[in-house]
Amino acid sequence: MNKINENKTYSFMGNVAIILFAQIMVKVLGLVYRMVITNIDGFGDIGNGFYNAGFQVYTVLLAISSVGIPNAIAKMVAERATLGDYRAAHRIFKTAFTLFAAIGLVCAAILYLGADFIAVHIVNMDGAQYVMRALAPSIFFVCVSSVIRGYFQGLNDMKATSFSQMLEQVFKCGLTVVLVLLTVGTMPGIMQLFTRITMLYNDATGSSSTPPEIMAAWANAASSISTMISFAYLILFYMRRKKGLDEKIRQSAVSDLKTSTGRLMRSILMLSIPISLASIITAVNRVVDLATITRGIEAAFADMIPARGGAAAIFNPTAEQLNSEATALSGMLSKSDTLFNMPLALNTAFATVLVPSIAGALARGDKKDASGKTSYSFLISILLILPCAIGYIVMAQPLYNIIYPAASDGADLLALMSVALIFSALTQTLTGALQGIGKVYIPAIGILAGCVCKVILNLLLIRIPSINIYGAAISSIACQLVAFLINFFVLIRFIPLHLTFTKYVAKPLTAGVIMGGAAAGVYRLLYWLLGGTGYTANLVAALASIAVAAALYITLILVMKTMSKEDILLLPAGGKIYAALSKLGLYK
Repeated sequence: MNKINENKTYSFMGNVAIILFAQIMVKVLGLVYRMVITNIDGFGDIGNGFYNAGFQVYTVLLAISSVGIPNAIAKMVAERATLGDYRAAHRIFKTAFTLFAAIGLVCAAILYLGADFIAVHIVNMDGAQYVMRALAPSIFFVCVSSVIRGYFQGLNDMKATSFSQMLEQVFKCGLTVVLVLLTVGTMPGIMQLFTRITMLYNDATGSSSTPPEIMAAWANAASSISTMISFAYLILFYMRRKKGLDEKIRQSAVSDLKTSTGRLMRSILMLSIPISLASIITAVNRVVDLATITRGIEAAFADMIPARGGAAAIFNPTAEQLNSEATALSGMLSKSDTLFNMPLALNTAFATVLVPSIAGALARGDKKDASGKTSYSFLISILLILPCAIGYIVMAQPLYNIIYPAASDGADLLALMSVALIFSALTQTLTGALQGIGKVYIPAIGILAGCVCKVILNLLLIRIPSINIYGAAISSIACQLVAFLINFFVLIRFIPLHLTFTKYVAKPLTAGVIMGGAAAGVYRLLYWLLGGTGYTANLVAALASIAVAAALYITLILVMKTMSKEDILLLPAGGKIYAALSKLGLYK
């Protein structure tokens, strides 16, 4: 590998490492605050149901207004920066900032003003409107923040994205817990203010208990405050680098980007809309999913709500009881979503860096570099996600007992959803590659086809009493599988991927299955030795089994030589890793 290619590889993997660290921290903190608020008395599965319902509607408008911005801006800026035209790159940034600030304001107003109608008539969950209103301001701040992140991604600087995301999540984690605790009176000195605001709730009765929908609303108010703080950081980040940027712009050749501002806005939209389309479809599908779940559960249990947990069966339930059960089951499913998204954070780094990296490679005419990075990212995705999915399948209940001790129902939903996790992660990587080569509509077509399958299966399965909420998990597997297949077969037509069955499937799957069996065996043995009861016994046995499983999986991957010498050298500090493995006799 020559020096130029080494620098390219270092830049690519260095940016992956930065985004990877940020994503891990974001997801871990996200799990922490969801774990804390779920176990607060009065929140539980019902609070999660309201939290999830409001958040899914918010995600639709967020996808419409901002999700495609970073990748779209990064692609356009990277293409110009690769050619040395920093003047045009900065003009794209300024135009996009103005455009999406206006779009963000409109979408924020729609969510705030339309919250009642959406909650009652669309998602069929009265009470979710308070969550939506709490989230509305963050749409504007996410929009403008996304433009700044995309600009620096296009300049091959991932620090703006990673640091702002970490800062946002730190504040979100702390504020979410504090605000929810304030609503239940844990901090009486400040409680009077919160009592007055909470009394805006239409059905406030003066009771000492706080409704779960209000707790969920305050939990999401933390998101709006955190996005404001993140935006302030990004402005400071931009100002600190403005002198260096201005110097590059002055040294830039006369730009050939002569188009008017109006046409440039249209160009930005023409790229960002297709990139956003897959996320928009996914977000809309989640709302449709929520609506079909609530209505399907009500249909399934119209004659009798079965006994669950410590509750007795309810015969001839009222509409209110059916709505409460649908909300609780939706909240139960959302707990698995929180854990489901954690491994995807590991994979997000590759999908994020692939877009500007492949766009830059193709702008140079280097198709081999684009192919190599895509194939390598695909391998790392498999090696990262497969053990996570298998680990969830065999350790779902112990994990729920640790994370949600006060609301530990629904672990089997996580085990079932883990199958979809594998295809979701691979689709994520393929989406980054497709966007990088300009095939921005393909991910949207793939996820649309998958979502159609999901809606059909939801309508058929959830209404069956013996299946009920599990129908949503089954349909998620079908959705992600369909999306993956469409993305994969289209991508290989444009970029030759050097994938072999042994390296990409057989070896990782063998290592994963052995790892899963070891994890289950170690957990059961240690739990039995520690008495077979109690939180501490479960915690110790689970953590020990996870540690043993991780060590075994890594060992098996190395012993089977799933990664070649070249694959290892591409890793951050790959040279040192390879030298250590060579001393151990694993590689020559």
